[in-house]
Amino acid sequence: MTPFFLIGFILILLFSLWAQWRVKSAFTQFSQVPVESGMTGAETAQRILSAAGIDDVEITETQSFLGDHYDPTHKRLCLSTGVYHTPSVAAVGIAAHECGHAIQHKIGYAPLKARAAVVPLAVVAGNILPFVLIFGGFLFGNGMLAVKIGFWCYAVITVFQLITLPVEFDATRRAKLILGEMGIIRQGGEAAGVNKVLDSAALTYVAAFVASLFQLIRLWLLMQSGRSRD
Repeated sequence: MTPFFLIGFILILLFSLWAQWRVKSAFTQFSQVPVESGMTGAETAQRILSAAGIDDVEITETQSFLGDHYDPTHKRLCLSTGVYHTPSVAAVGIAAHECGHAIQHKIGYAPLKARAAVVPLAVVAGNILPFVLIFGGFLFGNGMLAVKIGFWCYAVITVFQLITLPVEFDATRRAKLILGEMGIIRQGGEAAGVNKVLDSAALTYVAAFVASLFQLIRLWLLMQSGRSRD
């Protein structure tokens, strides 16, 4: 790895670690700040879904820390324990964000549909990639072949990460609007706390995209270098 790419790798790693620290820090801070409405994450989700006319989505509890997500295949909204049971600024913000995905699903939001179409390929690419990067030369007996396979794996993952950005940003936008309009949070401190939690979470998706794009470019340059030597 050239000094340029080594510096780039370190900077992107630091950015990713900072993004992860920021979202955990924001969640921890605002998990301890109660909302005046007294609504838990689960109650918030149920109220938002009902208001949106969505009555076929199950709200369930998951033990995974910050493992909150919406599963469009099974129409299941999964909230972590700290979100499901807690009437906090962080809890209602995260619950509303996941409801944003359920609303996207209901209205047929194009980026969400595109991401769902890419998911199977991204899963396959993600499963193949570690073996290619670690054992590529040994498995294929040809370093350049391993580079090419790695490139196409990263190409799929980068497309997936790119499509994920508008999906997540839109869900966050919807969450902020809905929470205010429905009176679940108050303007001022509660709204600012929700913004901090959700904006911090959005940074992790940006970091994932940047990291994937960086590796894609690096492998592409390696492929071009190999062709010039040929």
